[in-house]
Amino acid sequence: MKLTKNLGMLLLGIWLILTGLLSLLSGGSSGQATLLAILAIAAGAFILVQR
Repeated sequence: MKLTKNLGMLLLGIWLILTGLLSLLSGGSSGQATLLAILAIAAGAFILVQR
């Protein structure tokens, strides 16, 4: 039962990390895009750790 309750947060954390990694690896040249990618990775990691 606990897995279904936290499934949305688990998927959100994974999605944020993957989105941030893909953005960083695609060679984003803008400082703002890089900052947002790092922020997405950090937010995803915090969501997964809190789980």
